[in-house]
Order: sequence, then C-alpha cells, then structure tokens
Amino acid sequence: MKPLRALCGGELPRLVMFDLDGTLIDSVPDLAEAVDRMLVELGRAPAGVEKVRDWVGNGARVLVRRALAGDLEHAAVGEAETEEALARFLDIYADCHNLTALYPGVHELLEALSTAAVELAVVTNKPERFVAPLLEQVGLGGYFRWIIGGDTLPQQKPDPAALLQVMHLAGVEAAQALFVGDSRNDVLAARAAAVPCVAVSYGYNHGRPIVEEQPSLVVDSLVELL
Repeated sequence: MKPLRALCGGELPRLVMFDLDGTLIDSVPDLAEAVDRMLVELGRAPAGVEKVRDWVGNGARVLVRRALAGDLEHAAVGEAETEEALARFLDIYADCHNLTALYPGVHELLEALSTAAVELAVVTNKPERFVAPLLEQVGLGGYFRWIIGGDTLPQQKPDPAALLQVMHLAGVEAAQALFVGDSRNDVLAARAAAVPCVAVSYGYNHGRPIVEEQPSLVVDSLVELL
C-alpha cells in the first residue's frame, strides 16, 4: 500500500473515509430514473442521465432543485415547489436501486484495508436512510464502522463537520486519516479538516476534471492505492 503510506507520513492511515456516489458506487442511472419519474409526474420533461450526472453531489435537495431548474444554477426555484418535489423524489428513489453498481477496484481496496485493520467510514451527502441498504445491496455492508449521511448532521460537505466527527469517534488525528472522494465538495471538506484527499477521476464532479481541485492524489481506480 505504498501510495497510502506516502500520504500518511510513511505509515498506513488508521482511518480511511469514503464518499459514496461517484466514488464507491455508480448510482446515477437510478438517480436519473427517480428524477425523471418525478419530473414527469410534475408535468415536466425528463432530464436524462447525462444531465443528472452533472447535477449530483450536493445532496437530494439540491439535486431536486437543479432538476426543477433544468440547470446547475437553481436559485430561482421556490421552497414550496422544492418541498413538494423532494418528497416525491425521495419516495420514488426508495424503490430505484436496481441499476446501482460498484466501481472496479472498490472491493479489492476495502478488503485490503479491512485486513490491515484500518478503520473505515462513509461520509456522503446522500440522505442517511438510503446508505446502509445500498451498501448491503452492492456487497459492502460489513466494511464500514461509521456512516454519516447528508442529514445526519446539520452540515453537509464541503463543510468538514462530518469528517471531524468521524475522526473524533475513531480517536484519530488528521495526519492519521485519509478521505477518498470524487468532487470539489470532497476535496474542500478534506482540506478544511486538514486530511489528505485522494480523488477518483471517474466521478461526478459537475462535468469538471477533478484534478482542477488539486487533491493530494488523483487515481483512475482505487486499486492504484494498493
């Protein structure tokens, strides 16, 4: 695990925290299905997978607002409209998990870290109630000691609160921890928590190359960390 040791002062990290969507799992096909069904029920045209791929990463509420706006910018969308659409989206998405799949290399890395007794956590902006069932569905249910969802704490990434909370629970200093994500929010949260950040190149960073965010390391597959 040479890259991991290089990021943590020559030692394996004691704690590795992972983003979920776009990092461990490709959930966009299911999210797009739920978004499109929501939009059609509201009398609007469906958005399609490629647009939804650029809209995800900031939690369900922002995804719904972007879908209603038809754009990344969603300031003009009203709160009442958002609440109605969000409730419908969450109900639909609860039954839309058939197309979500693991990215290559994820299981290999998690198995190696688990074998090395490295503590593992998920820190995501996805609503918490969806996270554990999704992890179970894709075969990752037994790996993570802590799960922090987008509604677990008052703050969401890019705020570092969730990362700081997990480090506190684990009794781990920032120099002994690592965060793995795919988006600007992930890099900013890790930077604010003073934690090295590995970013994957295949994720959902709103259509922008993740290297622009200057993470500690960019990989094309998580097996590159081994």
